[in-house]
Amino acid sequence: MFPVPQIARLFQGGSVNRRILRAAASVTAAGILVKIVATFKEFAVAGVYGRSDAMDAFLAAFLIPNLLINLISESMNQAMVPTLVRVREQEGHERAQELLSSSMLWVCLLLAVASAVMALTAHGFFPLIASHFPPAKMDLAIRLFYALLPVVLITGIATNCTAVLNTFDRFALPALAPVATPVAIILGALLLSGRMGIWAMVYATLVGALIHAGVVAWMMDSRGYRFRLYWHGATEATREVARQYGPVLLSGVVASGGLLVDQSMAAMLPAGSVSALAYANRFVSVMITLLAGAVSSAVVPHFSRMIAHKDWTGCRHTLRTWVRLTALVSTPIALALIAGSHLLIRMAFQHGVFGPRDTALVTPVLAMYAIQIPFFVSSRVFYRFLVAMRRSDLIFYCGALNLALDVLLNLVLMRWYGVAGIALATSLWTVSTFIFLWYWTWKLLPQGSAECA
Repeated sequence: MFPVPQIARLFQGGSVNRRILRAAASVTAAGILVKIVATFKEFAVAGVYGRSDAMDAFLAAFLIPNLLINLISESMNQAMVPTLVRVREQEGHERAQELLSSSMLWVCLLLAVASAVMALTAHGFFPLIASHFPPAKMDLAIRLFYALLPVVLITGIATNCTAVLNTFDRFALPALAPVATPVAIILGALLLSGRMGIWAMVYATLVGALIHAGVVAWMMDSRGYRFRLYWHGATEATREVARQYGPVLLSGVVASGGLLVDQSMAAMLPAGSVSALAYANRFVSVMITLLAGAVSSAVVPHFSRMIAHKDWTGCRHTLRTWVRLTALVSTPIALALIAGSHLLIRMAFQHGVFGPRDTALVTPVLAMYAIQIPFFVSSRVFYRFLVAMRRSDLIFYCGALNLALDVLLNLVLMRWYGVAGIALATSLWTVSTFIFLWYWTWKLLPQGSAECA
């Protein structure tokens, strides 16, 4: 099933591809361990809470904190890492530390302010994203949301530290650190749900996030980068990060709007549809995280170095190698998930209060979601190259196009296929993303070559 000869040839090529392969393999191995634990977490959560109103409320409550982390902290990583690599190589470690301290100060302030704004406006936007929740369920979702808000700052710091560690080619241990959260949730659901109900999920999530952040911050310090929140002034490097951060953040806002649209439209369907969407997406998100996440993390430092030295031949070779390889690996996985969706859902979730009718509902949702896997995974290589090229404006335009497509496709497909139509709409706009990023990558890649310094 897997393209072993193609993988083996990577070891015989340039040193960059060998390093990328080793990094991707280490991230994947660590990710598999984390996902195995996360899978047991899903078993535990499904057996304890099923597709209950409390679980729907928790998922709705966690939606905004998760979006804030992805938007604010991940956007800073994408804007900062190429500049951090350049500054460290050209100006030295101390200048890089100053850039890191200033950037982390700003991202922490942004996370704190965004959390405060969301807390103040929760009663206004929750009726929009969960419009068909009854009053008691809506009230529970809002209260859970308030309790989960500290996760925004804690996990945001953890993701920044992880990105910095990746620039040192340190991938495996930072990728393993998030295992703290599913372990905490398993223990909370099994040991505390009888006394605390859904609140056991909240407290366990907070504890897991704190452990995760503490581990990666310690690891970053051991590599010579101190976790300091200090403003060193508006240097050329910080201005460069700021110029890239704005468009990346806006593109994330627009693109992540699709998740809000999906959740809100699922809430318009019969009870349990939000949970069905979440349960089905668990399997697809595992594959995307293991494949796209590993390759994306591995190629970022190398693209940044090659672009800094104008090594366009190296960029072209790396792009072709990794787009082809990710497609060859991810396509059979997607087909296997589609063919085995019913068996997988039944074996994974059909116990406790999760019954055969729930399996029948979630199965087509998983099949529709799985279509996106090869397109999403391969497109991440193009995405990371464009960000490293500092063309974040194109990422924004792509996100705007996808949001419009998501709304339109949801309106059409959910009428025909219910909640499975929402999953199919997601897969279709992922195809459009691949086409858009592919076109602009090859259009912008210079044809000349230069030797790396």
